[in-house]
Amino acid sequence: MRRVTHGSRFDGQVALVTGASRGIGLAVAQRLVSEGARVCVTARKADGLATAVEGLGGAQHAVSVAGRGDDVEHQAEAVRIAVQTFGRLDVLVNNTGINPAYGPLAELDDDAARKIMDVNVLAALRWVREARAAGATAVVNIASIAGLRPAPGIGYYGVSKSALIGLTIQLASELAPTVRVNAVAPAVVKTRFAAALYEGHEAEAASRYPLGRLGQPDDVAAAVAFLASSDAAWITGHTLVVDGGVSLSPGL
Repeated sequence: MRRVTHGSRFDGQVALVTGASRGIGLAVAQRLVSEGARVCVTARKADGLATAVEGLGGAQHAVSVAGRGDDVEHQAEAVRIAVQTFGRLDVLVNNTGINPAYGPLAELDDDAARKIMDVNVLAALRWVREARAAGATAVVNIASIAGLRPAPGIGYYGVSKSALIGLTIQLASELAPTVRVNAVAPAVVKTRFAAALYEGHEAEAASRYPLGRLGQPDDVAAAVAFLASSDAAWITGHTLVVDGGVSLSPGL
C-alpha cells in the first residue's frame, strides 16, 4: 500500500475510524495519515486490521482494536487504546454499517431491522459519547444517499441512514460549540460492501452517473478529511452528498 502525502491539516491529531480494515473506512484512515494524523482503526477481524495497520505505516502511525462496532465494551476499549497509545483523540469517523436485509419493507424481518438500527445508528451515538468524553472535537458520520431518497431493495438500510443524518443534526445542535458533527452521503462506491449493486453490470450502473463512473473509496475519504479538518471549522450539522451527480438524474 503506497502512502501519499496530501498536506498537514492533521499534524499532531489523532483519529479513530470504525469499520476501517478495508473499503471506505481504510481509505479514510489512509487519507488522514497522509495529512499527518495518527489513527486508531477498528473492525471485527484482527487479521484484516493487522494488514491495514501495516499499510498505514505501522505502529508509528496506527493502532488497531478488533471488536463489534455495536459492543459498548469494545467502543470504550478502542477509545482508551487510542488515547493511551497516542496521547489524545481529536476526530471520530463513524463508518461501521451493516445491511443484512434485502427486499421490500413489507417482507423485512423484525430482528434484522433491529440489528440494522442498533449498528448503523445507536452504535454511532455511543461512539460519539465515548469520543467526546475523551476530548474529540470533530465527528464525521458515513451516511448514504439511500437516506435521502427511496432505495429499492435496501429500503431499511436507507431508513437507518436517514436516522443517522437526523442524529448528525441533533448532535451538532447539542454538542456545539465544542464538537462539530457532520456527515457524508455517498452514492454507490466500489467496495465489497456495495458489490451487489454493481458487480456484473458496472458499465450500466455507471451510465446513470453524470460524471460517468461509480465512486471510489478515495472520493469519500477526501470529503471526510475536509469535514474533519479546520478547513470546515464553521460547518456543523451538514450532510455532504458525494454521488457523482446521480442526484441530478430524475427518477433514479
